[in-house]
Amino acid sequence: MATGDRSDFLFGEAASRVADRLMDVRRSFAAGLDLGCRGGHLARAALRTGRVERLYACDPSPLLVQSAPVPAIVADEELLPFADGAFDLVLSSLALHWVNDLPGTLLQIRRALRPDGLFLGAMLGGETLAELREVLMEAELAVTGKAGSRISPMAALNDAAGLLGRAGFALPVADRDLVIVAYSDALALMRDLSRMGEGSAAHLRAAGPLHRAVVAETVRLYERRHRYAGDRVRASFEIIYLSGWAPSDTQQKPLRPGTAKTRLADALSTVEQPAGDTTPNPSGA
Repeated sequence: MATGDRSDFLFGEAASRVADRLMDVRRSFAAGLDLGCRGGHLARAALRTGRVERLYACDPSPLLVQSAPVPAIVADEELLPFADGAFDLVLSSLALHWVNDLPGTLLQIRRALRPDGLFLGAMLGGETLAELREVLMEAELAVTGKAGSRISPMAALNDAAGLLGRAGFALPVADRDLVIVAYSDALALMRDLSRMGEGSAAHLRAAGPLHRAVVAETVRLYERRHRYAGDRVRASFEIIYLSGWAPSDTQQKPLRPGTAKTRLADALSTVEQPAGDTTPNPSGA
């Protein structure tokens, strides 16, 4: 559980967890890219691992690029300006949920990697802000008689590994963490989202400005349903982690069916039963 008293806490937390996954890879990388570098949290965490010899960064925001601790350029994640095979490592933390064409962006990332290059990323998943999604819609419906979706749709974990496979990555893996953050009330959460630059994750203006009565009802419902850690309320942030490798002839390939040299039953020290047979129950039940 974290406390939402610093607007950049989530970026630091996600960057640290991506760096931990990089440490689990027992090799070093000559040239890496921090894609969507924001305030440089991931670049600093990656450099501390000692796994990357040279690290570069890019971000669509000229202001955020200025704060990067490594050489950086202004570039859109959906229009990467890098040559094929420019990097052997691409990292990204809490940037990819903003892109309109995630499959296309993943394809560009794979092309920017050298054979056997690694992509490690973190993005917000579909369970993010589930509490706010619920009470905001109900509050608006109660006050105005109508409600639209004010929370941006985000990728589900079940789809993430499939997207990597569609982009041509080998050995795709997706897993997730659910980070619970405590806030004083729902209004503090919405202010924090704005300071984090994630205000549009909740489209608070997409369907017109929120009426004060809607905000008040949202705060009331949130307090009643999602009280957490005493006098505070909870907010959930689902972080989905993605990893995949650019295909290479040197990578281990799965065996063709029928070519295994060891029987599974032998490996498990069990008795193999022909299809359709059942193991007798000595109790007679």
